[in-house]
Amino acid sequence: MSEKLRVGITHGDINGVGYEVILKAFENPAMLDLCIPIVYGSPKVAAYHRKAIDSPTAFTIINQAGEASRTKLNILSCVDDELKVELGTPSEEGGKAALAALERALADYREGLIDVLVTAPINKNTIQADDFRFPGHTEYIQERVGEGEKALMILMKDELRVALVTGHIPVSNIASAITKELVQEKLTIFEHSLKRDFCIEKPRIAVLALNPHAGDGGLIGTEEQDIIIPAMAEMKEKGMFCYGPYPADGFFGSEQYTKFDGILAMYHDQGLAPFKALAMEEGVNFTAGLPIVRTSPAHGTAYDIAGKGVASELSLCHAIYTALDVHRNRIFYDEARVNPLKKQYHEKRDDSHKLKLDEE
Repeated sequence: MSEKLRVGITHGDINGVGYEVILKAFENPAMLDLCIPIVYGSPKVAAYHRKAIDSPTAFTIINQAGEASRTKLNILSCVDDELKVELGTPSEEGGKAALAALERALADYREGLIDVLVTAPINKNTIQADDFRFPGHTEYIQERVGEGEKALMILMKDELRVALVTGHIPVSNIASAITKELVQEKLTIFEHSLKRDFCIEKPRIAVLALNPHAGDGGLIGTEEQDIIIPAMAEMKEKGMFCYGPYPADGFFGSEQYTKFDGILAMYHDQGLAPFKALAMEEGVNFTAGLPIVRTSPAHGTAYDIAGKGVASELSLCHAIYTALDVHRNRIFYDEARVNPLKKQYHEKRDDSHKLKLDEE
């Protein structure tokens, strides 16, 4: 538990703020006391960004994860060094470089060469390729290293944790995608993650409604009555502490979110818009439910400020902290449940007849 963990960090889109926030994060030497960082990318591109923002961060160049220095920021060369950087501009070349870094990092994870994965932001359009036909990181990582498990996207900052029933799908498809089985699947993954990844013994989960005013008793939609409430009722019978469904506007507006360990939103913007309004700068995107521990900053490529030296590294720092914490929490949780003692039951009985016999 006290050993420094090897954190694989993919460089993301080379034309965005990925390298900037990585370099800024490791300007603080205390970060190197926490982990062994291995950035999957290009030393030349890293040097280009370092010069653009006048960063003092030094790094060492490696070709294999096993060569990583324990006291320096490591850049593992895994893409073409002749890449053309076009700050603030999406490019096909940038998409290929992002995918190459991600593939190499996942290959090293499968070989046990890194302990956790932190991904810098990608452009979901330019990264598309024959080997990448996914809406984002989450779905791709589930396919490659999920071992048949289902992923759950959780956006988090401190005690605020927002998970999604549906993720990167068109708004027009949301209502038809929500089923009782899907709600229950996400609730199950969420509860287990809160227990195993965050050490919350009896998590309280708030469930948001799909329709305005939670459907107003069926007046503005019946998904709450037909799907969400029955799904929750069955989970409650199994011992889960889930509450709602709550109208999303009033739930966040009245700060009810502060009373729960987790919040399950029905769709992407319902959960992420209020989350990012409350916690954008230090927010973390955590992929729960999979064997791999993967986190990323809550922000995107931020092309509009790329290369200007104004991007905040806090979200990336918190993504690294979260990955380290979750990895260690899982070890603690699993070790605590190896060969558990059998439950001992004390059955209360009426022993008054024995007293009568003794008296006789």
